[in-house]
Amino acid sequence: MSNLDILNAHNFKFNKAYGQNFIFDTNFLKSIIDKSDIDGKDVLEIGPGAGTLTSIIADTANKVVSYEIDTNLKPILEENLKNYNNVEIKFGDIMKFSIEDIESNFDGNYVMVANLPYYITTPIIFKFLENATRLTSMIIMVQLEVAERLVAKAGTKDYGAITPAIDYRADAKIIKKVNRTMFTPVPNVDSAIVKIDFNNKKFDIKNTKVLDDTIKSVFAMRRKTIENNLKTSFRLSSEIVNEIIAKANIKPSSRGETLNTQQLVELANIINDYL
Repeated sequence: MSNLDILNAHNFKFNKAYGQNFIFDTNFLKSIIDKSDIDGKDVLEIGPGAGTLTSIIADTANKVVSYEIDTNLKPILEENLKNYNNVEIKFGDIMKFSIEDIESNFDGNYVMVANLPYYITTPIIFKFLENATRLTSMIIMVQLEVAERLVAKAGTKDYGAITPAIDYRADAKIIKKVNRTMFTPVPNVDSAIVKIDFNNKKFDIKNTKVLDDTIKSVFAMRRKTIENNLKTSFRLSSEIVNEIIAKANIKPSSRGETLNTQQLVELANIINDYL
């Protein structure tokens, strides 16, 4: 019996509120895992759905701990994963668990595999980017337009605050695009798999909080110049802000989306000296 048949046997109804779209093509899912470098590792999975991907992960991973918000999937997951003794399913909203609780499932480092609905993509990424202490990489399936924002270059239409916020902490790349027809039910958009490998040695950063605040500031109001955004966010005088911008070799009329990660780091390091 296929996983889809098991869903039907349990009269499972897809929940739009949870953004549920499942993939049942095991060959396709195996191709994702082959590129994910999880052999022998501990894996945090978010959104196991019917457990199709979970079982494939469990075949190669040391241990899998999956968080699922929809308790209606409990009997389905129990049936599909009954032969795996290295999988543990926890029911609840991942955003309501602390990082400490989540990381207590693992003895050492771990990787994340997640199929993220649009409404929760950014909150989950930032939850782990900003707080995780032993997460080494994230392999996440997201809407294609979101994936393009995560890996965008400065000066492009897809470049936004989340791009340098990821870039200064990690290396992000799209490893596979996913046509919408792969999903059940079929969504309105295509998706992509993004691999984010943590790398905290890319830049010389004086204060990560100031850098985060700087990124948020320059992207806060995209129509305003960097000069105006910095004055508003850091409550600094025009004179000081102009001095900071001059030291950073940035034009006062520039806008946030024109600055790459290195320029934002340099700007934040200078701002830090004035605070």
